[in-house]
Amino acid sequence: MQNETRSFYDTLRRAAWTTLRARLIVPYVLLTLLVAIVGTYIATRLVVSSERERFNNQLYEAARVAADGLVRRERAHLTDLRLMAFTQDVPAALAEGDKAQLQARLLPIATNNGTQLVTALDSRGVEVLTLARNLNAAGIEYVSSDGADFSAFEPAVRVLRGETDADGDKFIGFFTTQQGTFLVTAAPVRADDGQIVGALLVGSPLQGLLVELKTQSLADIVLLDLSGRFIATTFAEPDEGRQVLELTPAAAQAAGTGPDRELTLFGRRFQVVDAPLVIRNQTVGVLSAALAADYVVQAETTSRNIISAIFAVLTLAVILLGFVLAQGIARPLLRLRAVSQAVAAGDLDQQTGIRREDEIGDLALAFDVMTRRLRERTQEAQRLYEATVESNRELEEALAQLRAAQQQLIQSEKVAAIGQLTAGIVHDVKNPLAIIRGLAELMDEDPNIDEANRKNLAVIRDNVKRASRIVSDLMTFARQSNLERSEGDLRNTVETVLRLTGYLAREARVNVITELPEQAVIATYDAQQIEQVLVNLIQNGVQAMPKGGTLRIRVSRNGDTAAIAVQDTGVGIPPENLNRVFDPFFTTKPPGEGTGLGLSVSYGIVSSHGGRIDVQSTVGYGTTFTVFLPLLPVELPGADQGKTA
Repeated sequence: MQNETRSFYDTLRRAAWTTLRARLIVPYVLLTLLVAIVGTYIATRLVVSSERERFNNQLYEAARVAADGLVRRERAHLTDLRLMAFTQDVPAALAEGDKAQLQARLLPIATNNGTQLVTALDSRGVEVLTLARNLNAAGIEYVSSDGADFSAFEPAVRVLRGETDADGDKFIGFFTTQQGTFLVTAAPVRADDGQIVGALLVGSPLQGLLVELKTQSLADIVLLDLSGRFIATTFAEPDEGRQVLELTPAAAQAAGTGPDRELTLFGRRFQVVDAPLVIRNQTVGVLSAALAADYVVQAETTSRNIISAIFAVLTLAVILLGFVLAQGIARPLLRLRAVSQAVAAGDLDQQTGIRREDEIGDLALAFDVMTRRLRERTQEAQRLYEATVESNRELEEALAQLRAAQQQLIQSEKVAAIGQLTAGIVHDVKNPLAIIRGLAELMDEDPNIDEANRKNLAVIRDNVKRASRIVSDLMTFARQSNLERSEGDLRNTVETVLRLTGYLAREARVNVITELPEQAVIATYDAQQIEQVLVNLIQNGVQAMPKGGTLRIRVSRNGDTAAIAVQDTGVGIPPENLNRVFDPFFTTKPPGEGTGLGLSVSYGIVSSHGGRIDVQSTVGYGTTFTVFLPLLPVELPGADQGKTA
């Protein structure tokens, strides 16, 4: 009986193993369990490593953000120094030790720019004036002092000696006052002859700066000097003293090359990364960023538990899916249905991939053929559509070029017509003016004329001179002189114009910025006439900035065309006036300040060179005039015959 029972169970076991479902499921379950165990181990290791790497990356990023913040603050110092050093009367006041004049010039700049500390030193390194912002005051308040000796402060000494390095004549350092330690940038102050008459120091309090950097980098910051000694930190005073934050001189010199260090502060572990603080290509100290390492261990434990749970759930899901997949008869139909839905949604790249020798296989093959033909026809339609769009774009570009050419032609004809009319009028006005001027000078020589009439004669002569200048402008507009072209570098022409207009810009408190290419921009042009155009554009730009601003001159080259852009930050031109700026006699200036011919004459000069002038303007933000000149000479009909007046 026992033998019969054993034989029955053996037969049942063999029958179960020989079924297709058993052959699919048993190996599938075993393999799934093996993959789950191995996958859980590998994933846990990867996540733990990822958490550690993320923590390290965050720490290094915090150090980089802090270093960048210090560099940005030093650049802000440079901006303040340039503005103060080139402020009118500052060099003279510093040379004379005029504290009142220095305070009158420097205090408004410091107030407007939010400068924390500014110190003016004479040529001996003695403090003439220091303005330090009182951070405890309710409003903006500066405390002044003088008389301190800075002859031992290395950045000031180097500046006063006239030393320079690869980055210029400015130097940086740390300076400790009663208000704390400051990050200080020193720059020379030169007289008009270039001689150093003193130095200016601009500084920011390190403690407040480090607190700001902590907010940005989300890490505590420690600043050490080159010997590893403590300077400033965002940490509270540790129980162990600040010495625990310091480095040995050897470790400070090796900062950035060795492994990270760990500190225990306030009962917590911190990981610290040390890096050299480099500003203006000078290593001025050691910058350390610190993050609490407690949460990394907690994150690793949490991640391990979560991954184990996920893999357990996924393993059960995969095993259950194996039983479902045993019902293989439904798979081709489900696949065909999914592909049909994807094609209906617009995805024509779908293929069933079913290869069977039955009715389902025939249906899948017919569906694949239908989808392939539909995809080919859709691609052809898309190609035709893109070709049509491209053709329309080319037509729009051609139409835009035609409109621009039409506008230039209209402007040229308008200028020519008014020029002919002006030429006739000038002849009729010039001779009477000459007669009036001559008679006025003749009467002025008469000794019998009383003082009142002599003053009237002076008024007549002044107004005749003004009228003569207007007539000269009209003659310049009416008579386009012959071009005297020669080959030259447009960069030299721009530099010549900048020298001619430099005094005008300085008087108007306009900062001129030039952007010239390193390579020569050679063109064939009339240098004198192009200089006239640029002088006119620069004068207009300066006059558009009555309160000062920035004028940017940029020269560029694109193929066979050179572009000279004159960009100001002035009041701008209203949109309704943009199409009229090149019209003769059109001006927005007050009466008596212009004839409205400058831009018209400039337009004619550039057109005679085969070029054009474009204008772009935004009210309240400024205007940009761009002169486009061909690098090769362009012969225009009648360009060299000129007009006679």
